[in-house]
Amino acid sequence: MISIFKFYNNEGWKKKNKTYKDAELFEDLRSCAKKYVSKCRNRIFNFIPKNGNHLLDFASGPIQYDEYLKYSKNFKTRHCVDFSKDAIREAKKKIKNKGVYYCNDFFKIKFKKNFFDCSISLHTIYHIKKNKQKNSVLKLLNITKKKSPVIILYSNPDSLVSKFSRKFNLKKKNKSSLYFYCHPIKWWYQFKNIAQIEMQPWRSFSSSHQKIIFPNNIIGKIMFDIIFILENFFKKFFINNFQYYIIILKKD
Repeated sequence: MISIFKFYNNEGWKKKNKTYKDAELFEDLRSCAKKYVSKCRNRIFNFIPKNGNHLLDFASGPIQYDEYLKYSKNFKTRHCVDFSKDAIREAKKKIKNKGVYYCNDFFKIKFKKNFFDCSISLHTIYHIKKNKQKNSVLKLLNITKKKSPVIILYSNPDSLVSKFSRKFNLKKKNKSSLYFYCHPIKWWYQFKNIAQIEMQPWRSFSSSHQKIIFPNNIIGKIMFDIIFILENFFKKFFINNFQYYIIILKKD
């Protein structure tokens, strides 16, 4: 198991042929998937306020995709938090003077209570130690204004693919993998007494599974178009049975 800190401070945010190592390992960069993954990233816009002063991007990375960059287009300031110097350096190139940058452990940074108009955390919480994930969510709620969204991308440990892998013992231990722990969907309902909870589908499969299931040709493109439509029509089914979903928390 590779340390998250070590990976992203050494190779994760290094570029090769204009592509970050992180994307090379964890994203589906094939032409057949380009439109689909972009539309999935754009789903976040459905929950970000139309405008505001301060947007928090927890574990911003280098803001590596165009869609990510646009999340803060209607905000005066984007606050980028990341423990990687490479990530913060790259983020500064893109946000410039519209950003405030924190190269530090999120738990060590002192933010004002009820300060942010929106907070986002993409593919981050499940890389935090499982017994600290609750505290990270509570801190996000504490520093975000009441009725303002805390938007989190998370992974479902009980997806159909995961259940199939466990049943047939197909999941191999990989010493080179990053720390990753996902609580079940019901875990999120512990916050129901302090926040409104909404869930939405994001993407149905991990990138590695997409590359197996969807061919890199016109048939694959059509399959991606179909599954995007199905995700929108059968939201609850896809949240409960597929890979990635969005949690939107609004503090009461």
